[in-house]
Amino acid sequence: MTDTLPDTIGRLYTEPAEYIDSDHPAVAAFARAAVPAGAGAREAAARLYIAVRDGIRYNPYVSMQSPESFRASSVLAAGNGYCVGKAALYAAACRVHGIPARVGFADVRNHLTTEKLRASMGTDMFTWHGFTEVYVDGAWRKATPTFNDTLCAKLGVAPLDFDGHSDALLHPFDGAGRTYMQYVNDHGSYHDVPAKFLMREMAREYANMQSEDFSGRDMEREAAEQ
Repeated sequence: MTDTLPDTIGRLYTEPAEYIDSDHPAVAAFARAAVPAGAGAREAAARLYIAVRDGIRYNPYVSMQSPESFRASSVLAAGNGYCVGKAALYAAACRVHGIPARVGFADVRNHLTTEKLRASMGTDMFTWHGFTEVYVDGAWRKATPTFNDTLCAKLGVAPLDFDGHSDALLHPFDGAGRTYMQYVNDHGSYHDVPAKFLMREMAREYANMQSEDFSGRDMEREAAEQ
C-alpha cells in the first residue's frame, strides 16, 4: 500500500517504534481486523481512523506521568486514551498496513472539553495536542482521531470524519455554527511520541492537575450533565 517515499524516510515512518509499536501482536490484529482484504491505502486509512476514533474512548484523565498513556498497545488494551495515545495507535495501525504514518503536535484553543475539565486545567489552552499524519496519494494527510462519536453527540458536535485524503484536523464549528477550535502553535511532526519530553511538559503546563484525584472522572458523563 505504501506510496513512493525515499527509502530511508519510508522505513522511518513504516517501521515499529517504542510508542508507535506497530509490531505488537494486539495492534497488528486490531489493524488487520479493521481493513478488508484488497483495500487500497486511502480506504485503509479511512477505516483505521474510524476504528481508533470510535473504538477507543477519549479520556483526558489518564495519567500524563505514565509512559503507557503514550504507547499504542497500552491505549488499545485500556480501550481509552487521550489525544496523543490515540494518535499513536492510529499511526501504529497504519504502519501495520505499510502506510507511512507519524504523530504531529500543536497547541489548541477552544478544544472540545467540559466545564469540569477546564476548571481542573485552569485554562482553555491544550498544549501539545496530538494528531496523526498519514502518507496517502503522494502527500501527508492530517487526521485527528481523538473524539469518539458518542462523546461528540453529548457535546453537540458532529464527529470529525476522515476520508483518507482530505485533512481532518479540527472541529471548526460547534453545533450552532460558531467557531470552535483554533490551532495556535504548530510543534511539528515526529516518527515516534516524545513521551519523556511530554511528561515533563504536562507537569509544567498543568501543575495544578498533578495533585488532583481523577479516579472515577468520565468526560462523557460530565458532558451529559452540562
